[in-house]
Amino acid sequence: MDQKLFSKQNLYKFFDWLIRMIGYTLILLFTALLFKNTLYIDNSYYGLWGFIAAVFIYLLNKTLKPVLVWLTIPITGVTLGLFYPFINLIILKIVSLILTPHFQIYGIWFAVCASILISVMNVLMDTLVFKKINEKG
Repeated sequence: MDQKLFSKQNLYKFFDWLIRMIGYTLILLFTALLFKNTLYIDNSYYGLWGFIAAVFIYLLNKTLKPVLVWLTIPITGVTLGLFYPFINLIILKIVSLILTPHFQIYGIWFAVCASILISVMNVLMDTLVFKKINEKG
């Protein structure tokens, strides 16, 4: 086994990622409670499907979202940024297609509101919680 794989720095990165995913899971579950008719997350296995959905959203935000943002720059510019929440909705819809029986999004307009709420709560969590944790080490 390679010792660099199990170094303290990699372990800290993993735990940082894991705590973020748990935070994102809680945000998704809270949003599903708030928008019951729009966002459905199967709550069997103590929120496991919410965690899996959070991981997929994280992966798609790191890989596909930059491409979508780049492709939709003209329409986002014309709408003065009002199209950006629809990019988040596209990500949520893709996750819904992947996890269909356990994670589903219904409708468009309330789903846009749910995606805006998820984005705002993620930004708040990143700035208020994780920024302070990273500052303290």
